[in-house]
Amino acid sequence: MKLAEALSLRKDLLARVEQLRNRISNNVKVQEGDSPLENPDTLTKELHATLDQLETLIARINATNITTRDADGQTMTQLLAARDVLSMRINALRAIYNNASENRNRYSNSEIKFVTVIDVNALAKQIDALAKQYRELDMRIQALNFATELAD
Repeated sequence: MKLAEALSLRKDLLARVEQLRNRISNNVKVQEGDSPLENPDTLTKELHATLDQLETLIARINATNITTRDADGQTMTQLLAARDVLSMRINALRAIYNNASENRNRYSNSEIKFVTVIDVNALAKQIDALAKQYRELDMRIQALNFATELAD
């Protein structure tokens, strides 16, 4: 199984866990005299089995990420960490950009006037450059995902 397939399966298992959790919650209490639509004990067993499968899969994905290297010698774990931090950096700068470029109208001359103290255009260019880096890094990661066999 390729790493990309395992990641897709992990996503499906996480969705299944959430679905089972909701179904269990919806069936643990019923009006007196009624029966639940689904047996909560059966659903709970299925939840535990799904979680066990998920745990094994995550361990295999993590083992694969530690040993998989790209052409530059970086491990998948390093690439994922770099992508995560790059995303955080972009989000932080976008929040600053949005605040700096927000237009605050004054209704009279007696109201306080706010001025932007940073170069909004330079910040926008920096965000664009980081977004390009993110896309390129994400493409490298995706290429590795489809080329790498999942560890046993």
